[in-house]
Amino acid sequence: MNALVDDLIAVRLSVGELIDTGARGGGVHAASDDDLVGAIARAGDLARAVDALLVEMVGELADRSSSTVREERLTTRMGCRNVTELVQRLTRNGPHTAAKLERAAKATALAWDPVTGAGMPARLPAMRNALLDAETGVDGVLAVAGPLLAMRDRVGVEGVLTADGLLAAAARGEGPDGLPPACADLLRVQAQVWAAVLDPDGAEPDAHAAARRRGITFGTARDGVIPIRGALLPEVAAQLVRIHDATTSPHAVRFHDTESPPAHDVPRDDRTGPQKLHDALAAALTVAAASRDLPTIGGAAPTLIVSIREEDLTASTGRAWLEGSAEPASIFTARHVACAGVIQRVTLAGSGRIVRLGTEERVFNRYQRRAIALRDGGCIIPGCGVPAGWCEIHHVT
Repeated sequence: MNALVDDLIAVRLSVGELIDTGARGGGVHAASDDDLVGAIARAGDLARAVDALLVEMVGELADRSSSTVREERLTTRMGCRNVTELVQRLTRNGPHTAAKLERAAKATALAWDPVTGAGMPARLPAMRNALLDAETGVDGVLAVAGPLLAMRDRVGVEGVLTADGLLAAAARGEGPDGLPPACADLLRVQAQVWAAVLDPDGAEPDAHAAARRRGITFGTARDGVIPIRGALLPEVAAQLVRIHDATTSPHAVRFHDTESPPAHDVPRDDRTGPQKLHDALAAALTVAAASRDLPTIGGAAPTLIVSIREEDLTASTGRAWLEGSAEPASIFTARHVACAGVIQRVTLAGSGRIVRLGTEERVFNRYQRRAIALRDGGCIIPGCGVPAGWCEIHHVT
C-alpha cells in the first residue's frame, strides 16, 4: 500500500474519532454557541481541503483516461464508460457531484506534456492555489471558472488570468476592498462582473451551438415525483409559456366584493406557479397524444398505459404500473388516468396465461362527455380557460 493511501487512512481514523465524540457522543449538542460556530467553520475548512485533494486526483484520473486507444484508458481498465462513472463508484457520490469534481479539475488541475512529461500551468492558476490552500472549495472554483473560461477565447489569456488572480484574492479575503473571504455565491457574482467588463459584447448567439445544448433528462424518482432538468430552445420555452397562459387565462376568474357574495361557492385554485406550469405541460402532452399528427406505436396512438390488478383497484391497496417507467404509481394515479381514458379488462390464469381479453371501454362515453361539455363549457377551475375538448372528466364522488 502506498504512502498516499496510508496517510488518507490515518486521516479517516482521526475524523472517525471526532465523529464518535462529537456526533455519537453528544459533543456537538453540548457545545456552546461560539464553539459550535467555530467547529462548523473548521469542518468547512477540512471539507475544502478534501475537495482540493479530490479535484487533484480526479484530474489525474482524467489524464490517465484520455488516451485515444480505448484499452489504454484507466476508466476502461476499471470497467467504466467515462471518468464521471468511475468517480461515482469510487466516492459513492451521485453523478452531479462527480461531474462537479471533473469540471473543477479541468479548470485547476495541471496539464502534463505527453512527450516530455513536464507540467504545464492550470487554466486558472490562482484559483488552483486558493483551492490547494483550502481557501475555497469546488463550488467556489466552479463559480469562477464558468464565467471566466467561457470568454477565454474572446478576451485572451491575459485578461482571464488578471480576473483569476483578483477573484482568488477575494476568496482568500485579501481583496482590495478588505472584505472577508468570499463564499461561492459572491465569487460567482464577482466573476460575472469581470466577464461583463472584459467581454461587454458577450458571445453572439449561435443557433447551432444552442441546438447542441438542448435536452431534457429525468432523474431518479424521489417521494413520488420524477425530477427533471434540462435546457429548452427559446421557441420551445415560448410555446410552453403560451400554452401555460392559455390554460390559466384570467378571463374566467370571477371577482366579487364582501357585500355581494357569489351565488354559489367557486372552488379556489390553490396551485402554485410551478404547479400550473406542470399542469399546462401535462395538458399539452395529453392533447398531443390524442392528435393524429404524432407517429403511432404498434399501430395505435402513443397512449399512456396503466396496469393494475382488479382486486387492488377495488380495495384501494397496492400499486399501479406505468408502461415505460420502472417506478410504481399510486391507486389515485390509476383512477385519475382511467377517468379520462379507456379501460380494458384482461383476465389471466394463475400461470400468467391470458384467458380473456376484453374490449376497450370508456368510463365516460361520448354522450356523457357531450352533456358535461354542454353543462360546464370548459374547465371549471377558476382562471382556467381550457376548452372542453382539452379537459379531463372526473367523478365528483
